[in-house]
Amino acid sequence: MTFSISSAFDGGNIRLVAIDGNRVDLEIAKDHQSDFYQWFYFRLTGAAGEAVELRILNCADAAYPLGWENYRACMSYDREDWQRVDTDYADGILTIRVTAEANSVWFAYFAPFTMEMHHDLVATAMAHPAVRYRSLGQSLDGQEIDYLSIGEGPLQIWYYARQHPGESMAEWWMEGAIERLLDDSDPVSRRLRERATFHIIPNMNPDGTRRGHLRTNAAGTNLNREWHAPSAERSPEVLYVLGEMDRTGVDFAMDVHGDEAIPNNFLAGFEGIPSWNERQQGLFDRFSEELVQITPDFQTKQGYEITKPGQANMSMSTAQLAERFGAVSMTLEMPFKDNADLPDPVYGWSPDRCRLLARACIDGLYAILDELPYRKR
Repeated sequence: MTFSISSAFDGGNIRLVAIDGNRVDLEIAKDHQSDFYQWFYFRLTGAAGEAVELRILNCADAAYPLGWENYRACMSYDREDWQRVDTDYADGILTIRVTAEANSVWFAYFAPFTMEMHHDLVATAMAHPAVRYRSLGQSLDGQEIDYLSIGEGPLQIWYYARQHPGESMAEWWMEGAIERLLDDSDPVSRRLRERATFHIIPNMNPDGTRRGHLRTNAAGTNLNREWHAPSAERSPEVLYVLGEMDRTGVDFAMDVHGDEAIPNNFLAGFEGIPSWNERQQGLFDRFSEELVQITPDFQTKQGYEITKPGQANMSMSTAQLAERFGAVSMTLEMPFKDNADLPDPVYGWSPDRCRLLARACIDGLYAILDELPYRKR
């Protein structure tokens, strides 16, 4: 059987350059109308029993070249179990080496969470009587911006993910959070649903997800640089979500992401906003401290440089929500690689660990619940 490479499916991204014996040369395609690229997801067929060398040639100019150092690609035969495989990076080329056990095998930058999987997640959640569903509007490609509301309490909690569609770990986290909140036998979830209303956007960028983008939507727009002035032409996804936030208010918010280079889970806050105050910062710090105690998969030593006073980027959602609503607002970053403090040689950072981290974050929220103020509306 002749080797074949394909990516013409939901979330796929790769371009075949050449096949020379058992060596396959590839390139990652850029996001539409953008120079961003790093996400890949493709299928290799016809290679059972063969020692194959897959070379991605254009990695040096990817969005985050440091992300390739000590990175190992994800491989699956059934698109459910994604294991890490032998990978190295040198001279701008990422090389994946594998001896395939079957004539069909998939490779990805991280375990994919496709739009079909997203639809399954939404449909499953909607079957629970505690869930209220609404579409906030449509994307530029005509996909729904799915919104779930859970709980009846006065605290307004917002979870939203995948502004950057290639960060698929964010929707695995969302799956874990939704499952936890809808577990009627879980006393923490029951109490949270009494005290708070959860507003959940599992995927803010359905177009980028389906197109196989790393960071942008169908217009080539980075949604997490649009929160100061979203528009129907460039960023309807942010326009619709921010409009709903204005309607409900926001007391606590988590924007869920993945980081290409840093091999740890960490939070980025809102330091640097014009209205920064010690109360708001203290609650953010308390949440971080609780999370460190709850799970060894979270830490506070590695992360982004803290923004200086008055220098926050107000086009980013975390800063915008903290300023606009006085919210305890944060960005959660998870690794594409592994948690270097607790590595897993088979799976690295994985969908299961994303889901477990979501459960830990809900425990962290519960731990500070009595300290969170809310405004009567």
